[in-house]
Amino acid sequence: MEMGDPTCPPRPPPPLPATPLLRCVLLASCCVPFPAMPPPGADEWAAVERRGAHLRASGRPFVVHGFNTYWLMYFAADRATRPAVTAALAEAAGAGLNVCRTWAFNDGGHRALQTEPFSYDEEVFQALDFVISEARNHKMRLILSLCNNWNDYGGKAQYVRWGKEAGLDLTSDDDFFSDPTIKSYYKAFVKAVLTRVNTITNVAYVDDPTILAWELINEPHCHSDPSGNTLQAWIEEMASYVKSIDPLHLLEIGVEGFYGPSTPELLHVNPDAYSGTVGTDFIRNHRAPGIDLASVHIYSDNWLPHSEEDSHLQFVKTWMQQHIDDAANLLGMPILIGEFGVSLKDGKFCNKFREDFMHTVYNTFFNSRKSGVIGGGCLVWQLFPESAEHMDDGYAVIFAKSPSILKLLTHHSRSLES
Repeated sequence: MEMGDPTCPPRPPPPLPATPLLRCVLLASCCVPFPAMPPPGADEWAAVERRGAHLRASGRPFVVHGFNTYWLMYFAADRATRPAVTAALAEAAGAGLNVCRTWAFNDGGHRALQTEPFSYDEEVFQALDFVISEARNHKMRLILSLCNNWNDYGGKAQYVRWGKEAGLDLTSDDDFFSDPTIKSYYKAFVKAVLTRVNTITNVAYVDDPTILAWELINEPHCHSDPSGNTLQAWIEEMASYVKSIDPLHLLEIGVEGFYGPSTPELLHVNPDAYSGTVGTDFIRNHRAPGIDLASVHIYSDNWLPHSEEDSHLQFVKTWMQQHIDDAANLLGMPILIGEFGVSLKDGKFCNKFREDFMHTVYNTFFNSRKSGVIGGGCLVWQLFPESAEHMDDGYAVIFAKSPSILKLLTHHSRSLES
């Protein structure tokens, strides 16, 4: 998405003042009836594995019922804001959610994990250690994204700036996907993260079943090559590199799911003609060796800004069902609706429509799962504790202010268990 959209949030403000922080602690301890749990035993906390188009853990089917909270590492890097991390995980666990997708990157800028190529801030790394440890304490799996297509938290633009500072002749942010030196920066960062040993749990990331999957990059676009060849080559190279270091964990790309040149018969499924020219190609991308999960995002409010509510819901059904069928029949892999949401910011949509939208997403996946077609699951964008509501860009679900959404998510949790 473009700047200002939910996947490219503004940089967080300075640390929270004491009063909202106290509310955060109270919320975590009083309002959410879910105490922090001790680390699960090995028998019940095995890594999530892929079995064809389905997921399993500890010999049982595993369904992703999750959420996004991108700023967990950033907040954990400051003792003043760290309680919000625990609150977010506790609230989600209390509603029965089992997977959180969050950023494992911050390239340059305030509280950067990667301060420059080949250089990483140990204190911020320890913040990521805390996030993983807290997730395990709350029986929450993590999908950790390793880079951003957008400028926020650095992303590919920061990599290119570093390259220019080193004297490289670069002309576009898309050089991130093709320049050998820039690719070496990315690989070094990936290796540093994957081989990290958690200072709290003493478990290496590559061995930690708390991590469900790695994500190569959030919503990659390569406008300079609409054929998709440049991005495809990058996906294949980086998927192979990740798997050479960590063959245990699952891997996904992070694309929005736009169909591309390899399937011209499916271009009409995209929300508009432009979507098929951004360098991504759903079928071709996911045939890259090493990719385990088919990534799809859903933002009909952003993609179809002039459509009526019924048209949005119909698009969601069509968009999801096409990708579910293709993931099952053409790719033979689980599907991950990595982001979906509705913004209430401009007043066009109300909370009731957001509920209907979420019902449509969950029911579409649930029906396909029940029929045995596909595994995987859905992660809503995005869940915040009340203490972080100042970060809301319109998409945040705050349980304290959205009891109907809390009820919906809890009901869906029970449905998946039945």
